[in-house]
Amino acid sequence: MIEFLLDQFAANRDRDALVWRGETVRYGWLLDRVREWTGRLEREDVPPGAVVAIEGDFSPNSVALFLALADRRCVLVPLTSAVAARRAEFLEIGEVEWSFSIDEGDAVTSASLGRAATHPFYGTLRERHHPGLVLFSSGSTGKSKAAVHDLAGILEKFRTPRHALRTISFLLYDHIGGVNTMLYTLSNAGCLVTVPDRRPDAVLEAVERHRVELLPTSPTFLNLVLLSEAYMRHDLSTLRTVTYGTEPMPESTLRRFHELFPDKTLLQTYGSSEVGILRSKSKSSDSLWVRVGGEGFKTRVVDGILHIKARSAMLGYLNAPSPFTEDGWFDTRDAVEVDGEYIRILGRVTEIINVGGEKVYPAEIESVIQGVENVAAATVFGERNPITGQIVCARITPMRPEDPRALAARVKAVCRDHLRSFQVPVRIKVVEDRQYSERFKKTREADA
Repeated sequence: MIEFLLDQFAANRDRDALVWRGETVRYGWLLDRVREWTGRLEREDVPPGAVVAIEGDFSPNSVALFLALADRRCVLVPLTSAVAARRAEFLEIGEVEWSFSIDEGDAVTSASLGRAATHPFYGTLRERHHPGLVLFSSGSTGKSKAAVHDLAGILEKFRTPRHALRTISFLLYDHIGGVNTMLYTLSNAGCLVTVPDRRPDAVLEAVERHRVELLPTSPTFLNLVLLSEAYMRHDLSTLRTVTYGTEPMPESTLRRFHELFPDKTLLQTYGSSEVGILRSKSKSSDSLWVRVGGEGFKTRVVDGILHIKARSAMLGYLNAPSPFTEDGWFDTRDAVEVDGEYIRILGRVTEIINVGGEKVYPAEIESVIQGVENVAAATVFGERNPITGQIVCARITPMRPEDPRALAARVKAVCRDHLRSFQVPVRIKVVEDRQYSERFKKTREADA
């Protein structure tokens, strides 16, 4: 399954493959390490088709082990420290049979968990003699879904040569975006620059030190870069492209970032744990309109909701009903506007606030609030109301200490000047805590 990758490694033995904790690993080392892991898996009697958890983050061994397991046609279940509190639950849902745990020093310990994986999707993969990949959703609604992929389908799109880029591994090892970044970089003999610390200064320091050209990240992280002014403390001249996805981008954040970095290409990406990452092209670096699709993907919009049909789509969920329509389309539940071949993503249907029959999209309100003086971050969500059905609420984090009532009043005044009355937050709570997850994605749960 990975012969094309190993051929690429062999042809580029002396090129940089990984940067991990400041040390550079070349493709020749990575090729040898994949082969060593192939032998170890055989010696430890990890059979083809086994369901195997890799617990760690991007590191030389985690990358090599990922590829060796794929080559052995195992089912991979990557897990990072971001889901440590739910580890036991995920191991059970995934019916994980073996676990390989990778510590901060890149040392690996393995264990057989004494479990037999019998889910029909695993049977399908074994019948095909294909490797699999299980990815858990972020679980913003409280329940994570386990998506099972035929890894052969995901690998297929990386056979087409693209650009060799020095790329930050910002998106996590157990995230579809992180897997996509890793496979894209390695399949094109680029260099994956790992960052165990994902705070703005640490990431931008890595960009400067290792001459990074591509930064895949999230709107929340870009907002943190702006607020921290970390960009002023580091030389970002080698950075050519910044891609963003995982959540709607506030227009104010995009506009300010583009104004600061007019020489950087800003590209909106789109994908999901269920169908993979689509190729995309933004109308311009300061536009939220994007064209998505590409080889292996089809899109349609039904009643304002984006549907995707993909050759790389998952087989299904281990712990939830199928989300596919009868004719094989995945309902993303993302509301979109359409302008010719371009779409604008408005937000997840479950996050849209319905105020007396009027739809309110949180990202639109957040874009206005984050432009208010002394607002560092804003998260908009809905709460039930007996009269209007829902009301608009917001949590805001100030840049510096300020009387909460005065700040809330100023935010409401600005919102009244720029928004329609039903869009203005009825309740505003000033908080000091961060408003994003380990994946640098906003959390929109209503306050208890």
